[in-house]
Amino acid sequence: MPIHIRQPETDSEFERYYEMRWRILRAPWKQPRGSEKDDIEEFSHHIIACTAENDIVGVGRLQFNSSDEAQIRYMAIEPVHEGRGIGRLIVAALETIALENERRIIVLDAREPAVGFYQRLGYEVTEKSYLLFECIQHYRLEKIK
Repeated sequence: MPIHIRQPETDSEFERYYEMRWRILRAPWKQPRGSEKDDIEEFSHHIIACTAENDIVGVGRLQFNSSDEAQIRYMAIEPVHEGRGIGRLIVAALETIALENERRIIVLDAREPAVGFYQRLGYEVTEKSYLLFECIQHYRLEKIK
């Protein structure tokens, strides 16, 4: 199945993008709609992974933390599509945006089960970071390009 990686373009695509972020990253922990967004959405870079039928099967976001650091956030893949390389494609697209904008340090806070995925992409754990919703341990990872 061919997957296309690009930015959301229409209001409908952005609605589906945010719905997926909420459904996968917030709803299982009984978080309200709106909790999938923060106050810098309009200043961030958003990526979707789409099928040929334009179904969104993965999402990710990149924000700039400083003049040399970017951060990957809100990565989610539809569970039925996990293990097919979609996450790797999204990370590669976000890294490209970071490099095009002269950010050589890329950081992220990964949920414990995802740490190995990011390590396989060249990220290194730098510290145990925060506990989300009092139950999801996160780790800070970093990659210097």
